[in-house]
Amino acid sequence: MSARDPELKKELDATLQTRRELGPEYEDELIDSFLEKVEQRLDTVVDKRVRRQLAEQQMVVARGSTRPQQSQTHTYPDGLGARLGLAVASLVLAIPLSAIAAVNAGLSGLISCWIGIVAVNALQASRSWFSWGRDNGEPRRKATDWE
Repeated sequence: MSARDPELKKELDATLQTRRELGPEYEDELIDSFLEKVEQRLDTVVDKRVRRQLAEQQMVVARGSTRPQQSQTHTYPDGLGARLGLAVASLVLAIPLSAIAAVNAGLSGLISCWIGIVAVNALQASRSWFSWGRDNGEPRRKATDWE
């Protein structure tokens, strides 16, 4: 269903014209009728999409692949997605936290707020840095392995 569905536009125009002719007494019934048509249209579109996705998955399985291909799924190496998510969340939350800290505690509150934000991100970065290479299937080294 496109953003400008001509059929729904005609239905809406007809509903509005009918409301003008019949008056506000029938407004609830007209709105319900129009919303039912919109719902039917949405159901049709969703059914088509689901059928198309199922057909694509069946084609992948029929071709011998054990798992369907995931289109539009991005994977990041070495947990970059988690680090990026934390960084973005920190920056988004930093705006209201900075405002609250500055209003309630002044410059010292703002500075302590940003020290906390930097500390959380630094801790996450150090965790990923120190765990780098450990979860790639290689056994962890023992102290005796360094000789």
